[in-house]
Amino acid sequence: MMQYTYSLILFFTVIICFVASFDRRLRFDREFVPFFKASVIVALFFIAWDVWFTSRGVWWFNTKYTLGIELAGLPLEEWLFFIFIPFSCIFTYFCLDKFFRWQHLSAFNNIIVFVSIIVCAVVALRYADRMYTLVTAVVTIVTLLVFHFVMRVQWISQASLVFTILMLGFLPVNGILTGTGLESPIVNYNPADFMGIRVFTIPIEDAVYGYTQFLWVLYFFKKFQPREHEPNS
Repeated sequence: MMQYTYSLILFFTVIICFVASFDRRLRFDREFVPFFKASVIVALFFIAWDVWFTSRGVWWFNTKYTLGIELAGLPLEEWLFFIFIPFSCIFTYFCLDKFFRWQHLSAFNNIIVFVSIIVCAVVALRYADRMYTLVTAVVTIVTLLVFHFVMRVQWISQASLVFTILMLGFLPVNGILTGTGLESPIVNYNPADFMGIRVFTIPIEDAVYGYTQFLWVLYFFKKFQPREHEPNS
């Protein structure tokens, strides 16, 4: 039973959102194709990131909690992570975007972007010798610069609010992956590559990583959505 732990975490993370997708008031099932395209494109980058960091020993997986099927050094569950977790995140954004008029939040885009970039820049300089910390901070800075100043997207504040709400699910899910309630963590980290700041058992870098991944999936999701089906945004 222990080998199903990671699989069950993914299943319970996505199942409610998946079933609710077919609700006639939501009809997120009509967005499955745009979502799948977006998640696959973003997954290509983040899986490569994952494979590289795993090969460098930045983190590794406890196979006691996985099915034992590996691709490029990653458990099958880790590959599915890049579909299942974004699904729940985009579904949540889609629901809020469908039922709330929140365009006024775009007024906070400048503040969120500038504060985030400054904080990430300071962290990158202070922890330049910590590989995961440095790469995560730099990728986040580049992401925000591109979205805000090049693509000029107007939904950064909305996305940031949704991600803050999603932290309610992020904490228990990543908490279990990083060892909460288990004899040992499913995902183990090399202390030399991290700041060492954790929220319970979760390295703070994981939250920033998740935020960046969410922004990119959301960007492509919006690009692939049929115009006539786009919610308010």
